[in-house]
Amino acid sequence: MLDKENLEAKMDKVVDVFVNDIASIRTGRANPALIEDVEVEAYEGQKMRIKELGSITAPDARTLMIQVWDQNVLKEVKNGLAAANLGFNPVVDGLVIRVSLPALTAEQRQDYLKLLSKKLEGVKVMVRNIRGGERRSLQEAEKKKEISEDQFHLGEKELQDITDRYVKKLEEISKKKEEEILGQEN
Repeated sequence: MLDKENLEAKMDKVVDVFVNDIASIRTGRANPALIEDVEVEAYEGQKMRIKELGSITAPDARTLMIQVWDQNVLKEVKNGLAAANLGFNPVVDGLVIRVSLPALTAEQRQDYLKLLSKKLEGVKVMVRNIRGGERRSLQEAEKKKEISEDQFHLGEKELQDITDRYVKKLEEISKKKEEEILGQEN
């Protein structure tokens, strides 16, 4: 029969991957996720992510502020951000680094929407692949007479219901992100 708990755990992982993946897509608002995974050469050529070197906050809608824990890497973090070529210029302001985010152009917003759509389609494929694997397991169980034909059809219907629920969840997350990109936040 269908192992719903295991199936939902796999699909929850796909949702988590999607949420984390789209967090780095720029919207009109400052979000620490935009820069937290940027790698910089910190200590003797060792690459570290910015979130490992300090705290990142968004004091307002257009500014990110990085407070590094070790002032010796302040310049490396600034240079690493500049080298990442993300479209903004970091500035050292005393003991912190400020990043002012320029407003998104209509063209950039459209590019981000296309990227979001591509990522959504990718995770939908992941969900469908999970469904396919589970369906093959059901077919095998029926073939080996471990479950009846009725149990197979019931399991198949349950599997499709769960799949539909997760696809809908992914689409809702995508829709919310789309509204943020277009600047229609509530």
